[in-house]
Amino acid sequence: MRYLSFLSVFFLSGQFSVGMASGLPAPLADKDFPAVDMGEVELGRHLFWDPILSGNRNISCGTCHHPRHGSGDGVALSLGEGGIGIGPERVADPDNLPEQHIPRNAPALWNLGAKQWTVLFHDGRIEVDETRAGGLRTPLEDEMVTGFRDLLSAQTMFPVLSQDEMAGQYGENDVSRAVRLGVLTGQGGAWDVIADRVAAIDAYQEQFKAVYPEIAAGQPIHFTDISNAISAFVAFEFRSDDSVFDGYLRRDEALSRGAEEGMALFYGEAGCGNCHSGALLTDFDFHAMGDLQIGPGKGARFENHKRDAGRARVTNEDADLYQFRTPSLRNVVLNAPYGHAGAIDDLAAYLQHHSAPRAGWASFERDRVNLPDLVGTPIFAIADDPQEVSAILAAVEFEDAPLSDAQIASLVTFLESLTGETAQAGGRLGIPAEVPSGLPVDR
Repeated sequence: MRYLSFLSVFFLSGQFSVGMASGLPAPLADKDFPAVDMGEVELGRHLFWDPILSGNRNISCGTCHHPRHGSGDGVALSLGEGGIGIGPERVADPDNLPEQHIPRNAPALWNLGAKQWTVLFHDGRIEVDETRAGGLRTPLEDEMVTGFRDLLSAQTMFPVLSQDEMAGQYGENDVSRAVRLGVLTGQGGAWDVIADRVAAIDAYQEQFKAVYPEIAAGQPIHFTDISNAISAFVAFEFRSDDSVFDGYLRRDEALSRGAEEGMALFYGEAGCGNCHSGALLTDFDFHAMGDLQIGPGKGARFENHKRDAGRARVTNEDADLYQFRTPSLRNVVLNAPYGHAGAIDDLAAYLQHHSAPRAGWASFERDRVNLPDLVGTPIFAIADDPQEVSAILAAVEFEDAPLSDAQIASLVTFLESLTGETAQAGGRLGIPAEVPSGLPVDR
């Protein structure tokens, strides 16, 4: 309590030095985010919500990253192609059944436009790498094209190529056929097909010409132009630095006593701040935390295992087995369920598992898993295999140290202070009334 009084006295007296005496991060500021052109943002907004980017013209980026569900979709593992509806109400289309759930939980989009981000996806398969020609390292390697403005822009290229997410099953449409043939870039490639669809719509042509001088001068619309516009929109729409915690860091707002106690625990005894560091509350690194694994796992179609080896799938290093990127905790209370596979739907329960994963696996409440039904797909194959569970737990970097109920409650109170007003409102601009393709918009 002496520590809390120290914080309170210095805050209220105007002498509190954020990032020095307390070890807290400096607050986010305009300099941490790219400048945006609102014309480009509005273009990206239309593209983000337009199903025309998906192979069968039935899924938009917003389908799985919806403001109604904290910029995720509110379920453990999404149904992409072959699903109908939004969030927990999304079900399999009986006339176009999905082959499987998407292997990992749909991540939130908050602050992905911030300049501090150097790596994206749960396994970090796309990251900044100045030694590469395009400044990025991705699984596409030599097929990676230049023109993506930043890491966030480059991230956009992957969901549209995934048969389970947006492309559709092989043979269903021109995009999925190109993906099946391995033709991604160049004339007739999957990205080219998508760009041609967009370019064929007059309203999009006008928007692109108004935003990009080279297109106004006659250059065709490329997929990189589409992804750059979406990046600008995401950077603007999902910027979140207006929480109570942000006000506290800027020294113009006070935390509640309960949140201060949770903050002291977070940055102190519980050690959360060791990995959830900085203003975005992530170290952008990878750790083996013993998270629960459900669903189809992460593997090629010819593989029959159900595991998700995490970072090791990218690096091929055994030392990286079952490591996943530290998630940002911004707006974490809005972004249930939790973990790379979304196996736990309650924040307090997840914190308890996080502190003692060995005990957590033993007491896993399967009936709490929030997952759209997909008949015939294995959900708990890993949990039912003692060898697989042992392998996951053998990689964990720490010993179980269960937190008390009081400590969990205190941490949750602090984490609630990370919720921004913009995030609670669902973003800055919201869902457009319509998109230039005329296709239905998910609401």
